Amino acid sequence: MAFDFTLTAFENILRAALDAGYKFDTFENFMNGKSNHEKLVLLRHDVDKKPYNSLATAKLENNLGIASSYYFRIVDSSNDPNVIKQIRDLGHEIGYHYEEMDLANGNTDEAVKIFEKNLAYFRTYYPVVTICMHGSPMSKFDNKDIWKKANYRDYGIIGEPYFDVDFSKFGYLTDTGRSWNGEKVSVRDKVKNSPYSFNLKTSFEVIEAFKANKLPPKIMITTHPQRWNNKLLPYITEFVMQKTKNFVKAIIVKKNSGK
Repeated sequence: MAFDFTLTAFENILRAALDAGYKFDTFENFMNGKSNHEKLVLLRHDVDKKPYNSLATAKLENNLGIASSYYFRIVDSSNDPNVIKQIRDLGHEIGYHYEEMDLANGNTDEAVKIFEKNLAYFRTYYPVVTICMHGSPMSKFDNKDIWKKANYRDYGIIGEPYFDVDFSKFGYLTDTGRSWNGEKVSVRDKVKNSPYSFNLKTSFEVIEAFKANKLPPKIMITTHPQRWNNKLLPYITEFVMQKTKNFVKAIIVKKNSGK
């Protein structure tokens, strides 16, 4: 029996997409109008923790001729300068996975100041021009709310996926909840106005959907590389932790929906 959420499964998703005629590109290139492919995957990685897992996926992608976008948090569990530089040098985009409303305990003015400082920090490694909010599912603050006070374009930012991708034209696949249909445990990793609905639970179902040409021509795929492991102990640890986290997140989602 093949295990899901291994690096092998991740590689097979990428190969299935390539075999189906999709081209991969970074969010930066897309926002700059350089991704005019008929079949396009914007591959985004949220580096929430375990940055060396992200280095493993970055190397795998590089071997396949794929460039993708890696969004790093400022916290120690994500922010590893050695990993950031290696992923950059492999030809991938580096972006900022911002969580300022959470860091500032909801104080928007303070959040803007923190954002300016953290963006400047990441720009010492890469000319960051795209950002993506960290969902902070256990927090009462929505990190996107910082933009009610400020405009990220004033900082030379050209794109934020939750604001700048037209999801009426893009399908969205995310491994939130360690599943590909984790809507019931997704607090904030959701998109609006998408006409596409996928009932794909496992990576193997995603692979088969690519092979059968059942996916839309343009897709954004979001992964959290800490979930993808070939080694047994990290695999089991992540599996157990995610099961526990999903239980809590499901309660939060139910509470937010008023049910």
